[in-house]
Amino acid sequence: MSKQIIQTDKVPAPIGPYSQAVIANGFLFASGQIAFDPNTGELVMDSIQSETKQVMENIKAILEEAKIGFENIVKTSIFLSDMQLFAQVNEVYGSYFTSNFPARETVAVKTLPRNVNVEISITAVIEL
Repeated sequence: MSKQIIQTDKVPAPIGPYSQAVIANGFLFASGQIAFDPNTGELVMDSIQSETKQVMENIKAILEEAKIGFENIVKTSIFLSDMQLFAQVNEVYGSYFTSNFPARETVAVKTLPRNVNVEISITAVIEL
């Protein structure tokens, strides 16, 4: 098995021993994204909607670096600081997909990195 590391400056650099994303065996596995704005290095925490939008834009940048799109995503994992945020996160998240939605789980966790409210990771296929 070979693997290819995906790295883009359009997403904040990893803050630990992990890659932004890895391609292996025809799949792209992206690390969980939080609402870091790569231009400012600051978290976008104005509202849960703006936070989720930044997370999705970070995912979009990783997909673009791999030369694929949201239609290639087959699985997402959404981690929330509070399940009460589900409806607002789901509204923004859903605006990035048009059909053939990926499988997904959404879970509430005690704490997320940097005390953010949402983190999303994805798995995508390289070729449809």
